[in-house]
Amino acid sequence: MPCADARPATTASRRIWTLAWPIILSNVTVPLLGLVDTAVVGHLPDSRYLAAVTLGATLFGFLYWGFGFLRMGTTGLTAQAAGREDDAAVRNLLGQSLLMAASIGVVLILLAKPLIALGLWLLDGSEVATALAAEYARIRILSAPAVLANYAILGWFLGQQNARVTLALLVLTNGVNIALDLLFVVGLGMTSDGVAWATVIADYTALAFGGWLVRRRLRRLAGHFSRQRLLALSAYGELFQVNAHLFVRTLGLLFAMAFFTSRGAVQGDTVLAANAVLLQFIMLTSYALDGFAHAAEAITGRAVGGRRWDAFAAAVRGAAAFSLVTATAAALAFAAGGEWLIAALTGLPEVRATAADYLPWMVAMPLIAVWSYLLDGVFIGATATREMRNSIFAGLAAYLPAWWLTQALLPGSLTNHGLWFAFTLFTAVRSATLAAYYRHYRRHRWCHDAAARERPLTNP
Repeated sequence: MPCADARPATTASRRIWTLAWPIILSNVTVPLLGLVDTAVVGHLPDSRYLAAVTLGATLFGFLYWGFGFLRMGTTGLTAQAAGREDDAAVRNLLGQSLLMAASIGVVLILLAKPLIALGLWLLDGSEVATALAAEYARIRILSAPAVLANYAILGWFLGQQNARVTLALLVLTNGVNIALDLLFVVGLGMTSDGVAWATVIADYTALAFGGWLVRRRLRRLAGHFSRQRLLALSAYGELFQVNAHLFVRTLGLLFAMAFFTSRGAVQGDTVLAANAVLLQFIMLTSYALDGFAHAAEAITGRAVGGRRWDAFAAAVRGAAAFSLVTATAAALAFAAGGEWLIAALTGLPEVRATAADYLPWMVAMPLIAVWSYLLDGVFIGATATREMRNSIFAGLAAYLPAWWLTQALLPGSLTNHGLWFAFTLFTAVRSATLAAYYRHYRRHRWCHDAAARERPLTNP
């Protein structure tokens, strides 16, 4: 069987779009919730409440994102089990992921006090805002088991190529959250604590709905839950290994983002604000590129599980085509309308002018970052997560020295260009490292010959 032919490519492209559009659409609800949170709290008589919600939301964004492996690892392993037509493995992977999510969630609640204190200390807000943010965080941490369980449920359904569940769950979560924001803050006169309770209730509402969807799906799966697979620690070996690499990879990404923010902050509030505005350009691009990357996870994972290397290669090509078109469109849009978008995001003249100076980096970024988004999806599907971790190490090895050199060599007025150069280099090295791994595996492992198709796919 050849590595690919026209028919799998056409089918894969159609399937990628079918999976990607619900994910892209569901991603749109995320900034909408942020806008509503800002609007309802921003109209309170004291700005400290908005500052508190901003600090608290930032803390939990980093905290929960750190456990995103529960979504990614579950997707890849479930997709491979589905490709093998192993319904029992699909069922037990859900059970294992949910038990991991519940265990981690309970530990986070038990460690809430030191975690919140450390996180808010690192964020370094004002004394009043930090006190209110701590109250917000003590409420918000109660949703940890639900948030992490929802990650596992989303990953499980996506691994079975059911992206509409992602759309349904995120629309429900954010819809309930928005409605309760308005009820608690506008209707009942609560402040930042009302926003926190709205989020907690929305997360558990989504978990209840997700549980109902899971029960419906389980009725259609053969096999049964295995007590041995769920309760014996040794049965979690593959899941632990995949997720451990993803966890380290995510910590590396978080460090890179935090370092970028902190190095911008030391250059003054105007530069910090301008960088924050420009990072929204990256977020906007990610909403679309994530959709195609997640679709690639599901399709390539199923292909790996079924040892269908023709379908694997076709899925990568299809996802690459959609991703490149999207990245090119984003680059052109930023080049033509970047200053307008900056003006839409901030009304401060000095921030607008400063952000415009660094706009060329945003034009280049989608064309550089597209490969890291795409290949992350491919490697998650193949559960080659050690390679994803290594790409972060390679990126950081270029990022930090590049930043130091630019700060030493460039005059003060250009130091933020040096920071953007270092961050862009980090992204480029990540993309190049993943591309090198992919090229190696395509030649020597994934699609080499009949013998390769018979060997199990594990990390070397």
